[in-house]
Amino acid sequence: MDRRAFLQLAASAATASALPHWAWSNAPSLSTHPFALGVASGDPAPDGVVLWTRLALADAAQLQTAHTVRWEVAHDARFAQIVQKGQAPALPQLGHSVHVELRGLQPGRWYHYRFMLGDAVSTVGRTRTAPAAGDLPDALRVAFASCQRWEHGHYAAWRHLAADQPDLVLFLGDYIYEYATPKNAADLARTHSLKLATTLADYRDRYALHKSDPALQAAHAACPWAVTWDDHEVQNDYAASAGRGGDTGSFLAQRGAAWQAFYENMPLRATSLTRPFPDTRWDALQVYRLLRWGRLAHIHLLDARQYRSWQACRAPDSGSAGAVRGGSCAELADPARTFLGAAQEQWIDAGLAADAAAQDATRWSVIAQQTLFAQRHYPSGTVGTDSWAGYPAARARLLQSVTRHAPRNTVLLGGDIHQNYVCRVHADMDRPDSAVIASEFCGTSISSRSGTTQDKVDAVARHNPHVLLARCDQRGYGLAHITPARWTTTLRVVDDPMRADSGASTLARFVVEDGRAGPVQA
Repeated sequence: MDRRAFLQLAASAATASALPHWAWSNAPSLSTHPFALGVASGDPAPDGVVLWTRLALADAAQLQTAHTVRWEVAHDARFAQIVQKGQAPALPQLGHSVHVELRGLQPGRWYHYRFMLGDAVSTVGRTRTAPAAGDLPDALRVAFASCQRWEHGHYAAWRHLAADQPDLVLFLGDYIYEYATPKNAADLARTHSLKLATTLADYRDRYALHKSDPALQAAHAACPWAVTWDDHEVQNDYAASAGRGGDTGSFLAQRGAAWQAFYENMPLRATSLTRPFPDTRWDALQVYRLLRWGRLAHIHLLDARQYRSWQACRAPDSGSAGAVRGGSCAELADPARTFLGAAQEQWIDAGLAADAAAQDATRWSVIAQQTLFAQRHYPSGTVGTDSWAGYPAARARLLQSVTRHAPRNTVLLGGDIHQNYVCRVHADMDRPDSAVIASEFCGTSISSRSGTTQDKVDAVARHNPHVLLARCDQRGYGLAHITPARWTTTLRVVDDPMRADSGASTLARFVVEDGRAGPVQA
């Protein structure tokens, strides 16, 4: 489908109350449960939230047909007190996904929702709205997670996260992995039969695989999510419009397919589709955005993949970015290189300025992004080129923005590296005696392996005094309990990612006090 047509179709479907009469599916006779991929909600606002589902259809004729899905929102899980209801189209051109953008709800309260098609009824999801803009709520519980490669482990972490009952989940990238199952599957938790994803059908199948997991479905149904992406939603280590192999046209077609599948499978608002684009490139999903939680927290959710410069000193045909020695790669220091793109840099700078201008109104400024922000000086002297370290000028600009505007409290959240890191963020990364201006919690993966050893990680920590904790050997998620006076991060890890029924424990707990940058172990 032409990309402009896709944008128009998706935007109209998100706001439609029903299909035209000629397109009704007339309560189809279903051979499979149509809601086998679960339900989700996302991007809560004071007056509404996005509801999502995607039909799982087996019959060939039904796959080519548009269907009318009914939905209900209620105060209670038994739906005795329904507050809104309606119907929405599930179109084959959009992978039979459904996006319902609710408005007119009450701020700061929980709701229940469900979908129906014919006689089939979905799982009941639980969601909530954000507080009113002027409110200062007593607390916010945010879970943050990333990186859930199917073969590397089961999703027990999601089961424990749902039991922790967060108000909001921040997913920070690598929801799917594009790879086929490795030929040597001896040490894998599970396998799949899907090929390397390159087409829209491939990516749709990959999301269906991940969403078939009951623990992940339970986490989606437990509360609203806010999602961003990293590289594996498209291709390992891609950067903006460039991917592996140097064939720009082929890669842009693949990226467009992957981005469409991402929208189809995530609880995103249609406004994420409205970015204009000047030419044939599909530059049309804006996933960086601001979520306001009253006066307690402003969450600046970034996109560090779509606008970045090609990795320094990386060959066009290289399958991954790798690492370089700083002295042998002059390109690293080029001030024109960007991690976020000029427009997003200006956007986050303006957002931090707005937070600081209203210090009494914004207690916590949260920068939620894909990877580790703080510096890691390696004993070997190498520099990883696919993280913030590979874009030192861009990182310095964001540090300068935090320093210049000085929001009341700044906390960075990250993922990607499959390791738990807790860091003090200094105004000058190369000067440990410079002022501490922010706190950072970079979470480990849900299931993806780290690819390193704890001995190596310990050596890195010894060379970086701002690193307070560094662990690569455990999978899990982070849980932040945020109050006006204190931010508490609990790092939760599973006992055995190879087991779907694994238990979980607390690795560590750190506290950031209001007005005092830098985590302290509790």
